Amino acid sequence: MFDKLENLLLRFEDIMQELSSPGVTDDAKRFRELMKEQANLTPIVEAYKKYKKAKQDIEDSLSMLEEESDEDMREMLKEELQNAKDDVEKLEEELKILLLPKDPNDDKNVIVEIRAGAGGDEAALFAAEIYRMYVHFAEKQHWKIELVNVDEIGIGGMKDVEFMISGNGAYSKLKYESGVHRVQRVPETESGGRIHTSTVTVAVMPEVEDVDVVIDEKDIRIDVMRASGNGGQCVNTTDSAVRLTHYPTGIVVYSQTEKSQLQNRDKAFALLRAKLYDLELQKQHDEEAELRRSQIGTGDRSEKIRTYNFPQSRVTDHRIGLTTHNLEGVLDGDIEEILDSLIAADQAAKLAKMEQRN
Repeated sequence: MFDKLENLLLRFEDIMQELSSPGVTDDAKRFRELMKEQANLTPIVEAYKKYKKAKQDIEDSLSMLEEESDEDMREMLKEELQNAKDDVEKLEEELKILLLPKDPNDDKNVIVEIRAGAGGDEAALFAAEIYRMYVHFAEKQHWKIELVNVDEIGIGGMKDVEFMISGNGAYSKLKYESGVHRVQRVPETESGGRIHTSTVTVAVMPEVEDVDVVIDEKDIRIDVMRASGNGGQCVNTTDSAVRLTHYPTGIVVYSQTEKSQLQNRDKAFALLRAKLYDLELQKQHDEEAELRRSQIGTGDRSEKIRTYNFPQSRVTDHRIGLTTHNLEGVLDGDIEEILDSLIAADQAAKLAKMEQRN
């Protein structure tokens, strides 16, 4: 591990030297690559420098202890020695996590698809609440949200909704949200006060570029039509809505939120690329069963991942056994604690798997 860290430190110094050289911005592509590599290496290098300092502090404290006879000074040196040892232990664990293989999609923007499942109108109402939860969370992260398509019902629910979230590290945080979300509550339409269970499915897909997924024009049917909906900005009098049908997979995507047909076409293709890329990821997950078992629920779209219980104001993530009694806050976008716990659990599982192999 430490040989690798030394090599990364040397590489970081080379990058910093190249970035400070005159004319580095002349090659825009090379400059972007260097800046990205620098950003990726910075947390590792900073932690490793702290580690090396703590190791040096241990050596210095031990050396001074051998020479020091004053009892008060010896006590102070012993305390400094223990603090340095604690720092070394903590930083070793941090470095192990930082050196874990990084998901190449982590820095990408995401496309999120939410669909009402079992439960009829109640499921559609909950789908709308889950959509607003992610919108509020994205706003708190200062990320950009763009609606791609929505199929609404008259009482404020959504049968399905697709939207894009653009922001640094969006996929690294939201990729754990894919799966079945279950709600338990008394519907407003239920006169008997009985608790109903409804579900929605969430799919979080990394946004991909043309180079990541090549789509043959012969495999696509493009239909343009008038936008539809319950009124408002989604309904207009021009043929601006775009529907794409991908023959090999049967995937159909639809975009109608923009007034421009060209903008809707771009959004529809972005959604189709993401779906095709996600389909390929699912195949890889199926083929790599052992790897999939080491991950925290990032592979199976049918997995029930979380329950939102309204009578007890309780949210439970079933993958890691985390329960919080802050349902209102969670639905208002306060999901950072849940996501951080999922990331930590995923890292711990991968570390354990790596240590088994070693």
